[in-house]
Amino acid sequence: MLGALPLNGSVAVSVLAIWRGCFRRISAPTSGRMEIKPRWEPGPGILVTNATIGQGRWTVQAKATVEAKCPSCGAGSTRRHSAYVRRLQDLPVQATPVELHVGVTRWRCCNKLCPRQTFVDRTDHVFLPHARQTCRVAELARSIGYVAGGRPTERLMRRLGLPQGDDRILRNLKRHAASSNKPLRVVGIDDWSWLKGSRFGTIIVDLERREVVDVLHDRSATSVAAWLERHPTIEIVSRDRCGLYAQAARQGAASARQVADRFHLIQNLRLAIEQQLSYNYRSVGSAHTLGAPPQDERSALREHRQMVRIGRRSVRLEQFRKVKALHQSGLNLSRIVDETGLGWRTVATWVTVDVLPERRLMDPRSTNPARFQDFLARLWDAGCKNGRKLLIEVRKQGYTGSFSHLERLLSKWRHTTSTPAAPVEKPDTHHVPAVTAIPSVPPIAASILCMKPRAQLTQREAAKVDSLKESLPNFAVMRRLAMRFRGILRGHDATKLDGWLKDARETGLYGIRRFVHILQRDIDAVRNAVSETWSNGQTEGQINRLKTLKRSMYGRAGTELLRARMLPLRV
Repeated sequence: MLGALPLNGSVAVSVLAIWRGCFRRISAPTSGRMEIKPRWEPGPGILVTNATIGQGRWTVQAKATVEAKCPSCGAGSTRRHSAYVRRLQDLPVQATPVELHVGVTRWRCCNKLCPRQTFVDRTDHVFLPHARQTCRVAELARSIGYVAGGRPTERLMRRLGLPQGDDRILRNLKRHAASSNKPLRVVGIDDWSWLKGSRFGTIIVDLERREVVDVLHDRSATSVAAWLERHPTIEIVSRDRCGLYAQAARQGAASARQVADRFHLIQNLRLAIEQQLSYNYRSVGSAHTLGAPPQDERSALREHRQMVRIGRRSVRLEQFRKVKALHQSGLNLSRIVDETGLGWRTVATWVTVDVLPERRLMDPRSTNPARFQDFLARLWDAGCKNGRKLLIEVRKQGYTGSFSHLERLLSKWRHTTSTPAAPVEKPDTHHVPAVTAIPSVPPIAASILCMKPRAQLTQREAAKVDSLKESLPNFAVMRRLAMRFRGILRGHDATKLDGWLKDARETGLYGIRRFVHILQRDIDAVRNAVSETWSNGQTEGQINRLKTLKRSMYGRAGTELLRARMLPLRV
């Protein structure tokens, strides 16, 4: 109704009566019936005296009617010092801005022992000291800014008749960001990336209440340990396999139990299986190379390749140690790349691991006959040594390369035998022996299948698992260990862990033994992961939320703003 009035001074005389009549405030019932207040007030202790409209806004005159009491000593006063007017932004009337002019009085404190000489009428439930808006406007801007951010909230508030700058909105949001004062018992700690592979921060989550309690600027044992020392009530710390957080928990919360994240344990086992499968694929490929050279030449060639492999690994190990030393000295990734000459991705990977990772074998493409070497070797063993016949059969298995590329592989097999190469004949598909091809599965896909329970496998995946068990004996051993490990984690029986570690160590598989060695270094946290129900899943979910907020602000938000938007909104 007020928004329908013309925006000029002709109606200013009767505005106060209209204001009091239109804005009747209904309060809660006290004696079985609704109580209606005939006068609009911004809040208790504020009396409206006049209202005018002009220049596209309402101006409401009011005065403070609170009792004059010193906020320091509580003594009343009747000695007036001075008076002035507070100009505050208030809620709009039908999208028309409202400015509240409140007259307040400054009083002299009559208590001579009080350190405060003067004080002002305090109406903290309506507006705060030095504020330029009422508490309800600040609360509204804070609620919208918490969800939408600075610029979107600025645009929306302008449409609502509450024009505010984005800096003002964000200052209001950051000023009132505070974590809960309730004591913490179970927390989850994990890192998140400011810049991928370069700078990291730390997020701490209350796993019992499922809410963020703090966001730290860096990822260091010192800062996390200092934070844990400020919260002595923490009993359980759930973390990933990062050694920094384990060290921080030992320093800042020595009495707390550390729990390793079960997802990362499963992931580490899968990586160990993938590494071992890479070794197996290498040995299987060399075993299917028919027409091998004599025993003495084969031994000399194997010894030469082994020496070359050891030499290359020694060089990589020395580079790895140098990268770790530079990182521990405080250099960032860019400086380490300049110092070592290594690739950025290599350095980013090495600074996050404790042991030099093994090289992965790339799965051959469909244009490479080495991908179908097992199938070709079976045909060759069965007597089919004609290149054209082999090309026809291998194309049925998905080979898309050329005949010359296939011939380069077959020529090595022919020249290593004592019999001369057979002449090229016309293809005769009627006399080609029947050979069942083993599906080619790269190590990473095979490791995923190895970790997947039988009930979750599709029919095609189950066929691949059965084929891998037949072609790779170690695959069956690793799958049995993987299923047992999953069962131990789900069964919450830590007594079975020692038996599993012993059986895994006795397999003699390098990748599995290395995984066991890494578990032994953090065995207490691993045992707690089996026996406790807590995990870092909630922390990972909060990290996804943090990444979403960071990207919605185009990566320009600092730690303080991210913390204000990640902590629960206290209204």
